Amino acid sequence: MSLKGSVRTSQLVTTYGVGAMVAAKNESFIIAGIDRWDRDEDFELNEPRLEKLLGVQCFMRPPSTGEPDSWDVPVRRFPKMQSCPTCHRLENMSYFKAPFGESRCTFCDEQPELVPSRFVIACEAGHLDDFPYYLWVHKDHPHPQGQRAKLSLKTRGQSAGLRDVEIKCSCGAVRTMEGAFGKSALRGSARCQGKRPWLGDGSDEDCDKTPIALQRGATNVWFSKTMSAISIPPWSDAAYKILDRHWKILRVIPEAALEETIKNLDIADSHHSVEELVGAARHRKVQESGDVEPDDVKTEEYEALMSGAAEEAGNQFVCIPAPDPGALASEWIPVVKQVTRLREVRVLTGFSRLLPPRGSLDGEDEGNIMHLPGQSEGWLPAIEVMGEGVFLELNSPKLSTWEARADVRERVGRLASRVSNVAGWDPTIEVTPRFVMLHTLAHSLVDQWSLEAGYSAAALTERLYVNDERAGILIYTATSDSAGSLGGVVAMTDDGRLDGSLVEAIKRASWCSADPLCIETAVQGADALNLAACHACALLPETSCEHRNQLLDRALLVGTPDEPGLGFFTDLA
Repeated sequence: MSLKGSVRTSQLVTTYGVGAMVAAKNESFIIAGIDRWDRDEDFELNEPRLEKLLGVQCFMRPPSTGEPDSWDVPVRRFPKMQSCPTCHRLENMSYFKAPFGESRCTFCDEQPELVPSRFVIACEAGHLDDFPYYLWVHKDHPHPQGQRAKLSLKTRGQSAGLRDVEIKCSCGAVRTMEGAFGKSALRGSARCQGKRPWLGDGSDEDCDKTPIALQRGATNVWFSKTMSAISIPPWSDAAYKILDRHWKILRVIPEAALEETIKNLDIADSHHSVEELVGAARHRKVQESGDVEPDDVKTEEYEALMSGAAEEAGNQFVCIPAPDPGALASEWIPVVKQVTRLREVRVLTGFSRLLPPRGSLDGEDEGNIMHLPGQSEGWLPAIEVMGEGVFLELNSPKLSTWEARADVRERVGRLASRVSNVAGWDPTIEVTPRFVMLHTLAHSLVDQWSLEAGYSAAALTERLYVNDERAGILIYTATSDSAGSLGGVVAMTDDGRLDGSLVEAIKRASWCSADPLCIETAVQGADALNLAACHACALLPETSCEHRNQLLDRALLVGTPDEPGLGFFTDLA
């Protein structure tokens, strides 16, 4: 079964990927596993660094609504439990024996469309199943042996609460859905069956988790786990883009035969000679033979941003020094680059349920992630987006002096101590004053530039390059719609505009409509991993933040009423 034209291409990686439920008209479906997807060469994407890191041969872009003749993403009908709005029967859809592909009640003369169950159950390991209505209604009222249970579901219409949703059995047992969403509501009556409906029958796993009831459309039913990389030289150069289209062949060709093969493929043009393409192919083979660590991707990006790249025909990465960022900004941010052209590849590697993804890429700490079988299938779903941005590298001597202060380290230590209590926390993220301050600064600039540059905050994205030696921020647009590369972000560093923009961002960060509660709070945010940061001041749309709006603190920018000198940018506030 397919679901043509119901979701956008980008949503199949970020919002409605494999294992996620999609509502279409009056029906509900779940996106099938990638083992059911077609593999069309016309939809293949390449990003060699990510391919090596994830152990796949390529990525594949899901089809868009505007491609009616293309393959479509397969789905399966889920939940299986459906109810009739007329006779109120509540059964597995196979019980209604409707014609293939239809969801109708065959017991009513008018054959109304069935209503998918509003409720499902999920566990922390990523499994998903229909709500166990039979077990729920018979918990304290066992069903007589030898009799078939006939369930019905009615909404009494007296309120909008769960107390109004009544489940009744033909044996006389009656129970509402009130209390079904408690963490221990199903303990002792239902256990996780290890169901993976996106993979179909026969895919069950052993599981000892206690499932939790959820609304079918709840946001915590599915969280995406994605990885992304920005194409940088030499991979962004036009010569490498030519090789991408033929790399399946060239990858297995011996080095001695590369020149003759490239001649036969007739892919050289007026800008790229056979010799240049051979050299690029040899370089790519050497790079693919080495190991890639997760941190290598960002390290290489940081080096490319610091080195810069001039405008050349066909290249997908252009990074040049900002001509006039402003004297004040240069004092605090000595390196300002305009990234006038960039390409980002975003890959769906897995998903989680109930809680955001936790765990490492190498699999040593699986956390709660349900990984996609990219290595066995040879590919993973991905999208490529084009955009522009601004790269900022902060003043290293100023930063080193500030982060060495005892009061700064003590404040950030509160967050670092909480991270150790978060199950499956990514160990590559080190909670330091430098990291938390830069993360909060990135949010403040995104918020400010969304007002000045003409973009919505959701159209801007942060990318942090932080360790003991570096302190870089890339703020960029990379969307699949018209907000991708209109030049507004790059213009924020022209004619000294960065001065006023930076000062205004810091001043806005010094005040929140929730103050004094926000600035004085000891804990807030998901997993208690924020200090002075809330929806009224520092949080961004989730698609704009690399770290799910965690590890933020305005006090590290502007100080607190009791400690005004605590902030790195206190002098600008």
